[in-house]
Amino acid sequence: MTPGGLDRTDPEGAVAAAAKRNSNWGRWGTDDILGTLNFLDEAKRREGAALVRRGASFSLAQTFDADGPPKGWRRRTNPVHTMLDTGLEAERGTQGFPHGIGGADDVVFMPLQASTQWDGLGHIFDHGMAYNGRRAGDVVTSEGDKVTGIETTAGLIAGRGVLLDVGRVAGDAAGELPDGFAITVEHLEATVAAHGDSARVGRGDLLLVRTGRLARARREGWGDYAGGPSAGLSFTTADWLHDTEIAGIATDTWGFEVRPNEFDEAFQPLHQVAIPHIGLFLGEMWDLDALAADCAADGVHDFWLTAAPIPVTGAVGAPVAPVAVK
Repeated sequence: MTPGGLDRTDPEGAVAAAAKRNSNWGRWGTDDILGTLNFLDEAKRREGAALVRRGASFSLAQTFDADGPPKGWRRRTNPVHTMLDTGLEAERGTQGFPHGIGGADDVVFMPLQASTQWDGLGHIFDHGMAYNGRRAGDVVTSEGDKVTGIETTAGLIAGRGVLLDVGRVAGDAAGELPDGFAITVEHLEATVAAHGDSARVGRGDLLLVRTGRLARARREGWGDYAGGPSAGLSFTTADWLHDTEIAGIATDTWGFEVRPNEFDEAFQPLHQVAIPHIGLFLGEMWDLDALAADCAADGVHDFWLTAAPIPVTGAVGAPVAPVAVK
């Protein structure tokens, strides 16, 4: 058994039990495609907008370039950026435009989860079943996610953001958690208590959890940041993630949950509960360091957050450039 009472030899049983306890299938009707975004209503957005006090703005996105973290796992590579037209063509007048006007154009080829991104509801299945009890093959085909594609979230992911800097509260002097550190409910609640009332977490919130893993990767090099060992959410937080009724959660790690996972043979079991059963939107590889430093300085851990993914039709995940405003 793990310290949290998990049987390390039975991930399938743990997933099945957690899925049964925390299923949101049918909660918003059999046709629902938004999952926990149903919690993020207009009142919650007004609450979030009222949190803008100073006007200080923070980008929470990593860059999208050839020097990013992907290592080719499951054909996830860094973006390839190519110019279609440049200043050279403009100088030489070869672009075919009248009266001296010139321009530049470019194109990017990339996996949609190469850097800061959201996991959509069609990204993970459990025993061939997708969110809200649909057959996986009826949801995602060679044409993409025909039901819960990321474009269905357009305009919705904006509201009250909350940062829980677990790295600063439970980590080392640098504010970083060691690889393999499983963040439990007790760690989350202790962090809320340490941060104060502005860090309360509840219905419709967009929760950000900082581990410090990205800060270390920047200092030491990418190494195994993409897919390797990391601090992250414990599988035992599944009930808390469901019961708090948050709209989404994002971390500064590649995989959101602790790695290695808490079972002898498993791969991302918390994903297997959170996405297809809870209907929870997961954000990964977010850059939370500058925001965390500001929150530590002024003691305020909630803010207006807007985090719309690029609405690629049928995509099961998409890049995002989140902005927090305090």
